[in-house]
Amino acid sequence: MTDLQAALRKSLSAALGRALGPEHEHADPAVHRSAHADFQADAALRLAKELKRSPRDVARAVAEHLELGELYEKVEIAGPGVLKMTLSSAYLERTANELLGDERLGVPLVARPDTVVLDYSGPNVAKELHVGHLRPTIIGDALARVLEFLGHRVIRQNHIGDWGTPFGMLIEHLLDLGGDVSSIPSDRLNAFYQEARGKFDADPSFAERSRLRVVALQSGDETTLALWRGLVDASKARFQAAYERLGVTLAEAHVRGESFYNDSLPDVASELERAGLARVDAGALCVFPPGFTGRDDKPVPVIVRKQDGGYGYAATDLAALRYRVRELGATRLLYVVGAPQQQHFAMVFAVARLAGWLGDGVRAEHVQFGSILGPDRKMLRTRSGESVTLVSLLDEAEERAGLEVEKRFSELDLETRRRVARQVGVGAIKYTDLSSDRLKDYVFDWSRMLAFEGNTGGYLQYAHARIASIFRKAGTAPETPTSALALSDPAERALVLELAGLGPTLTETAVLLAPHKLCSYLYGLATTFSTFYDRCPVLRAETTSQRESRLALCALAQRTLARGLDLLGIEAPEHM
Repeated sequence: MTDLQAALRKSLSAALGRALGPEHEHADPAVHRSAHADFQADAALRLAKELKRSPRDVARAVAEHLELGELYEKVEIAGPGVLKMTLSSAYLERTANELLGDERLGVPLVARPDTVVLDYSGPNVAKELHVGHLRPTIIGDALARVLEFLGHRVIRQNHIGDWGTPFGMLIEHLLDLGGDVSSIPSDRLNAFYQEARGKFDADPSFAERSRLRVVALQSGDETTLALWRGLVDASKARFQAAYERLGVTLAEAHVRGESFYNDSLPDVASELERAGLARVDAGALCVFPPGFTGRDDKPVPVIVRKQDGGYGYAATDLAALRYRVRELGATRLLYVVGAPQQQHFAMVFAVARLAGWLGDGVRAEHVQFGSILGPDRKMLRTRSGESVTLVSLLDEAEERAGLEVEKRFSELDLETRRRVARQVGVGAIKYTDLSSDRLKDYVFDWSRMLAFEGNTGGYLQYAHARIASIFRKAGTAPETPTSALALSDPAERALVLELAGLGPTLTETAVLLAPHKLCSYLYGLATTFSTFYDRCPVLRAETTSQRESRLALCALAQRTLARGLDLLGIEAPEHM
């Protein structure tokens, strides 16, 4: 709840008590942040039924006992019992001036910060990042940025697939090519993997060599480990180049691959056995958490150790969870992984609770998301049916954005157009994804993504650049101190109310793990600023003080847009 909402609620509750008796003092007044603060009709109706009076009479009684103070300018009754309480200019001016002087834009730090371990991206070694990695990477990164800004300690974890049976065939194929990882071009990782898979499926002798190589890898053979490290390092370098181009905060230091937990898997199995949670079933060591059954109503197991003595994904995820709680001190665990893994994580979390790894004060959440669809509403793929690589997606985004920028902003010099094309192209991909409810699928549509109208990244970036141009024309910088703000137009008041909403929006975004809430707020702010700019002359204001006041409002809007875009991982251009 915002300070404004709290003040309104306190004022209305007191008026309810004075008008209707103390027993109604804490009745829900149903107020919200808007240009007017409303005591809504549904609240009046509920009280009217209880008091056997008309809703309008209830509203009138509350209005008569409402102490206006500095908070309101006037109170009106509308419709069947709605109180329209217009906030005072003095209150809004004070709010605006406080925001102007606050580097955090009115966003408080959380009182009780969590240690959040955030698991996101998670590509596989010897494979390219593709469109399927887009959502976990940018959703996870936006959440990391928001949570950090609010004061939480965020520990990023990139749980890459760097261990297991596929590495037998990959290492054998590498040896067939001469054993030199550097001879494989970084953009041929997918082809290298597919060649190894093709040989494994078609050549029994190669398949046998691959199985023996897995044994050598798991036994710690130094030659095999050196080749494995070469493949992992080459892949990590490729991943990092894509992350930097995409503008996400993941670094090599955040990588904690499956191999990191390999040595702890036997201990995880032993601990679960000692606790009486795991038992052998059909040769595999299993835990049967309550509440999970299959189609035949039989309990579904979490397989900790397989029949052949190996360990699967569930064991690795359990080991990672235990490490993150015990060693990293996590109080909140977030896994940004697609919706199809819902039951897997529900069962892993259930086992972790049974084992005591998720106790009081520690919670784990699966931050699931929908799919990116093509125009045919099927999974987005190339024309040949392959996954779209992330690099090719970024290439096309920048190329298409470059054409739009050249068409719309031809007055910019070549270097600036190229920079803006990159900012707009990457921003379009990220904003389209983040502005969609993460639980839903969305259709990948270039024309909508790269539009400069409507709820798009381009529209917000243009709004920021538009404000920057105002200061260039004014011959001053947004950081230049100005006189106190004074509000004389309803559009100014509406803009201040929007600007005051960043804090509550970020709180909601963090609680719901929903970046689209922040996107909606920024779009509302940009459209409200556009109305203000159309209605309220800035550089040609009637007086010098009015000009300075409106420039201060512009500076505040620019800072808020820039901060919000940065929390989404999107650049805010100065020129467009």
